[in-house]
Amino acid sequence: MNSLDQPLRVETFRSGIFVFQIGVDLAAAQPLIDRIEDAHKRFSTIPILPVIATQLEKEALVSSVFGTNTIEGGTLTEEETATVLAAPENAREEKELRVANIRRAYEIADNFAENALGSPQLQGESGFATPVLEFMLKDLHKAVTAGLSHPHNIPGEYRTNHKDQRTQVGDAEHGGIYTPPKCREDIDALMRQFLEWLNSDAMRSLSPLIRAPLTHYYFERIHPFWDGNGRVGRVLEALVMKCAGYQYAPFALSKYYLEHIDDYFNAFNLARKEEAKKSPYPNQVFVELFLRGMLDAFNRLHDRVNRLIGLMLYNNQLYFLRQGKQINDRQYTIIANLLPHGHEHNLVEVKAQPWFTALYLKLSHMTQTRDLHGLVDKGLIELGKNSLKLRVY
Repeated sequence: MNSLDQPLRVETFRSGIFVFQIGVDLAAAQPLIDRIEDAHKRFSTIPILPVIATQLEKEALVSSVFGTNTIEGGTLTEEETATVLAAPENAREEKELRVANIRRAYEIADNFAENALGSPQLQGESGFATPVLEFMLKDLHKAVTAGLSHPHNIPGEYRTNHKDQRTQVGDAEHGGIYTPPKCREDIDALMRQFLEWLNSDAMRSLSPLIRAPLTHYYFERIHPFWDGNGRVGRVLEALVMKCAGYQYAPFALSKYYLEHIDDYFNAFNLARKEEAKKSPYPNQVFVELFLRGMLDAFNRLHDRVNRLIGLMLYNNQLYFLRQGKQINDRQYTIIANLLPHGHEHNLVEVKAQPWFTALYLKLSHMTQTRDLHGLVDKGLIELGKNSLKLRVY
């Protein structure tokens, strides 16, 4: 048991004893934490130009919203999600409103984080440790569920289960079905105790890399709302990280959870069962899943920034070669048509494209060959027997 870990046992009215605890072997988790902090430090020192930051924010938003929405049964593809996010004010159908609502919740979380980072009094022993307040999570829930149809859910209001109403979470394939507290008196009491525990000196002195997943985990255990708990819980987790100065990666974690959906759902149930067995570290499995996800998110972000920088340099080279008349308009058009669709292409398929055949409709095969080899000579492409690869840095 960690010296900081003083479990809070709450006697509920109808739901038995509920325990809030760190429940993590901090020494065992430290190597992963060190790797994440190192990755965060390296990522933070990369000089990111505004144009790259804008693109990164756009991609992270689409990926994250798609991830968290799909986990909760959303049906839009990632491409359809991007379309809705480009003009959320045009969302009309419920499947589109779900996406627009998540974006709004992210904006609210970003505003909370900006306020926290601008308030010196909210700095804790391990960095910025803003308190999580009830109005925050209720505002997030209002945003997430606004305008969505549900027989019982009221945006921003905790649920009240009547005798014939059951709330169940999970399924047999992912560790079993869990029945969260259903009595309103219990939910009110647990949320009050949860926030007091979460905002205690001991919890606020923890690394945000421990506090964030515990925020997520215990919020989902209480499951205070009729609908939207998963989406709100993941935003709360990201909020804790963003208040500690972490950018991009916190929201990107939703895509990681989607890609490891079985591990994600199993971790909730395994932690709950470890607690029932009186394990000293019942929450280790959930926290370590989060830590692996954060490390993965930073590695992906680092790689993506490098690719975006390479793409920018490639575009600059292309521009100057064209301006200096070292490549012709046909050669420029070839690159311009291929670049949005990746770096590696089938040469036969490229030559069959209408835009490509139109370029050489009245020109000889030799001209076509000369243009392609000219792009090779300028270091813009590589040609194989049936392949064409853009030499993006």
